[in-house]
Amino acid sequence: MDNLTEELKKRLIEILNLTDVTPEEFDENAQLVGGELGIDSIDVLEIVVMVEKDYGVVINNKEIAEKVFSSLSSLADYIRKNSPK
Repeated sequence: MDNLTEELKKRLIEILNLTDVTPEEFDENAQLVGGELGIDSIDVLEIVVMVEKDYGVVINNKEIAEKVFSSLSSLADYIRKNSPK
């Protein structure tokens, strides 16, 4: 596991107030939206804002967003490939 994935786990737990989940329990390959974590469309908007603010990556296409938000792993891959840093 890499630093970005670990960082994203912590950030998502923080911004989405997932108080009953620890980073160790957060499965990066599990379904992110609509899965066990209960992440919905409002949560996705919060994640989009965080990704843009923290990583400089814009996700503004619905088709891309569906792929990007399929799992934490796919979100991390998208940030790696599109980050200006």
